[in-house]
Amino acid sequence: MRNNEEIMAYEDDAEDRFDDFVDEEEDFYGEDEDDFDTGFEGLEDGYDDEYEEVEYVGAIDEDDYYDHYAKTSVGKIDPNDRTLTVVVKNTGGTDAEAILFGANEEAAQPAGVTVDVEESSHKEVREESKANPFKIQGMKMSVSDPLQFDNVLKIQRKTATGNSDSKVYQPRNATSPQNFNSGLIDDNSFEADITGQDSIRTLVKAGATLVFTFTIKARANMGNLLKGSNVAEISRAPRTTGLPQLDLIQQKKAAKKPKLVRKIVRRQPVRGGKRRALPQRGRRIGLRRRRRR
Repeated sequence: MRNNEEIMAYEDDAEDRFDDFVDEEEDFYGEDEDDFDTGFEGLEDGYDDEYEEVEYVGAIDEDDYYDHYAKTSVGKIDPNDRTLTVVVKNTGGTDAEAILFGANEEAAQPAGVTVDVEESSHKEVREESKANPFKIQGMKMSVSDPLQFDNVLKIQRKTATGNSDSKVYQPRNATSPQNFNSGLIDDNSFEADITGQDSIRTLVKAGATLVFTFTIKARANMGNLLKGSNVAEISRAPRTTGLPQLDLIQQKKAAKKPKLVRKIVRRQPVRGGKRRALPQRGRRIGLRRRRRR
């Protein structure tokens, strides 16, 4: 019994010395809080004081003024100046591979195969792609023989060092039973970069005629350097599909979202304010409570 009483006395003394001790039924920092002197009175942490909100205006980064590739600095392509109509014919008696673009290589067309551009000429487009490369996004392809869609398009890039890279596009992926014209496809997802290194190749059936209508999405205009403008130009007008319902939906402008201004708020301590109670960190069951159990 005496040993137990001594142990209980030590426990009671320890509980009295323990500042954060809270009984199960008592609130944290309640009436029984041990508010002993720490020696740091007058030097309390600022977080124990009252607060006032102070707004800070963010500084403007001067580098933003020199971002010449910002959206506002990119040029605009005229909607009437973004179409290439390429006509490919094979008047020979056998299937042959036609080569579109490929300015650096300047490969000759096989016998009986001709490639013409309605807006200008194939040679002119080839030469312009060297200095002013462009990006195609969207293609219409009409053929005299629907079986021509079985032949894939090869998008090749060949460098002067002999390196070659090829991607394959399957026109059959764009055909649909809902299309009443079996000799026409319209693929808005078709993409190809056309530089002097790039070419599009396809095997043309004997006696077949192919008509490609390419839409230019972006291009480089080196002439803009003469007037200090960005060489990059982009087409912002929706691509015409020929379906009135779809074209009207694409041309409908989306509602502008309200501009949100970011406000940064800092909490600044005010000296001399009343001490604010710390948040409740939880409850603990004291040694005395556990002993009673």
